[in-house]
Amino acid sequence: MNKHIELVKKWLAENDSVSQTELHDNRDSAYQAFNAADANISSNNYLRELAAAEAAAEAAADAADAAVAAAEVAESWVSLYEDITK
Repeated sequence: MNKHIELVKKWLAENDSVSQTELHDNRDSAYQAFNAADANISSNNYLRELAAAEAAAEAAADAADAAVAAAEVAESWVSLYEDITK
């Protein structure tokens, strides 16, 4: 499982279990992982997986800023990630 998705899922299950700083750091780390993979790997499925993880991390970080409304967006990206990695 992707560490970025795991943190988002932890936050979705219990919002107070992950700080805003952790969510922002997770988003930045996921973004960096995607960019590094994009530059070095040509596998579409792997890039799609990383893109979904990055998007979920970004949605979670945004939700921490904007409140719970964006949690639904994070959940949809987690779901997409899980569908891709099955």
